[in-house]
Amino acid sequence: MPTGACGIDCDVCKLKVAGICSSCGPGNSDTAARKLAAQVRLLGAPCPILACAQNQQIFYCSRDCRSFPCENFSRGPYPYSEGYLAMQKRRRRQKPPGRTPSGTVLTVPAEYWEELKTRDIDQLCRLSLAAPKPPRGLLVPFFNRSILVDLENSALRERIEGRWQPVDYPLLELVMQVYLLNVTETPLTGERVSVHDLKDAHFFQGPHTLKTAPLLEIFGRNLPGFIAAARQLGGAKLDLAGAAFMLLPLPKIPVYYLLWEGDEEFEANMTVLFDRSIERHLTADAIWGIVQLVSDMLVMSP
Repeated sequence: MPTGACGIDCDVCKLKVAGICSSCGPGNSDTAARKLAAQVRLLGAPCPILACAQNQQIFYCSRDCRSFPCENFSRGPYPYSEGYLAMQKRRRRQKPPGRTPSGTVLTVPAEYWEELKTRDIDQLCRLSLAAPKPPRGLLVPFFNRSILVDLENSALRERIEGRWQPVDYPLLELVMQVYLLNVTETPLTGERVSVHDLKDAHFFQGPHTLKTAPLLEIFGRNLPGFIAAARQLGGAKLDLAGAAFMLLPLPKIPVYYLLWEGDEEFEANMTVLFDRSIERHLTADAIWGIVQLVSDMLVMSP
């Protein structure tokens, strides 16, 4: 494959076209092994970036490595500038842009906040399994941390370095509001179902297909990476598929991700399951949204 582990696309480089240089290939490829051997033979030492990628069995550093950009990039003269690496660090802290199934930018209706403000906080907490946060707020468990739903200021907040900081993540804001407005008394059933088993199964087609393609692109041949990302979110490992986890984005909404790793013969596959009770708490479009949210969190997991 022409793209090197560092992310440079050798196919668009004249050095490769002219036969002066060859591609390093993905870190876990035979091409990388041959390139490393040639570097040691001709230069006396391997490229530290490629050697690290091979050692960790990572395809591409910028896509698959949780430490990118690391010191191997910053202390060397190439392949990226300091400005590019700084941009990568900065933007990796951003939340993915929230979009509707049609691709338009997601907006949060103001009336959702107004409706929440009319609800009794104690009742909301009892139904949603949240905790009250005086004077006018709720602490809602979100994966392995809590989000403050600040009703007084119509905002979500997360505790960072001892302070409640605003959360600028429209998808999370919308999913959180829909959950709080619609959650019922219904407990978990323990029965796992797919979207095909739901009463609104017909909804999950075309643009409403569950968002798993980015996960397959990143983790389809990187089972350890998927395991690390799921554990980072507090996922509970299950003895299913190649790797499977129960993730808990909201207290009554467990989501199960099952991944079968791909190889040269079979493509990777992923299945998302839910507790049967999800239909009592969320509509079909909200279920689609919760999967998009969980998938985004897995992709961006530090």
